[in-house]
Amino acid sequence: MATVTSFSIADSPVPSGAYVPHDALRDLERIVPAGRPKKSRLPRGLGRCLGPAALICLWWLGTRYGLFSEDLLPGPATLSATFLDMIASGELADALLLSLQRVLTGFGIGFVVGVGLAVISGLLRVGEDLIDAPMHMARTLPWAGLVPLLIIWLGIDETPKVALVAFAVTFPLYINTFAGIRNVDKTLVEAARTLSFGRAALIFEVILPGALPNLLVGLRYSLGSAWLALVFAETVNAQGGLGYLITHAREVYRVDIIILCLVIYALLGLGADLVVRLLERVLLRWRQSFDGA
Repeated sequence: MATVTSFSIADSPVPSGAYVPHDALRDLERIVPAGRPKKSRLPRGLGRCLGPAALICLWWLGTRYGLFSEDLLPGPATLSATFLDMIASGELADALLLSLQRVLTGFGIGFVVGVGLAVISGLLRVGEDLIDAPMHMARTLPWAGLVPLLIIWLGIDETPKVALVAFAVTFPLYINTFAGIRNVDKTLVEAARTLSFGRAALIFEVILPGALPNLLVGLRYSLGSAWLALVFAETVNAQGGLGYLITHAREVYRVDIIILCLVIYALLGLGADLVVRLLERVLLRWRQSFDGA
């Protein structure tokens, strides 16, 4: 049975005539230890909860000892009571389902448009000439200026809200996917052509998999943009949803409902980000990347 020994930098061969101080080798061994790296005793998922837990503790202490006024910043206990009341009445569940429907519909449309245009402009130079400049011009338009036009063009029902979400989602996906396609290693493309890959095989087996890391980065940014656009759309013109609850609570000076809805928005955004992180682990298992010390 073969014996496996740990690798040490000090035992590695040094080219003849080269001078390497022993102290330098010792310093390198501290940075790159021999054997398998030690894992943290604290589970990774639990460690990511420390920051939010610390914020909640500071929030509770601030309201408990009078650093924050309950009228301006209700404490966690007040928000918990408000949450239970709104769940019992069904008001919060109805608003949450409506907001999720809007954001998922808008995200689906924006995903298809953003990735589709990025693939066309990334693969074809004529596509880049026709698409890239207008996309960069459109992505600088402010959302606030689009809302009146969307209402005039599309009416006051669900369509302008979904359109605004789709607009916000399209550009992060387009920019990152386009960059991913254009940053694929040219050596891999030439090697695939040498191996007689057809155009379809080259696209689906070399270029698009190479662009996948950038696409997932764009996916994370676009999900955040989707929730931001939804907040704006629902607070400007809506008859339901979390944004409508915020607008109505502002009129009756219910700060607890406003903060509760904002917390829910934040949790939904965090959940979406965790889903994309999971996709990255599944789809990018082949990539060896630095996970932090």
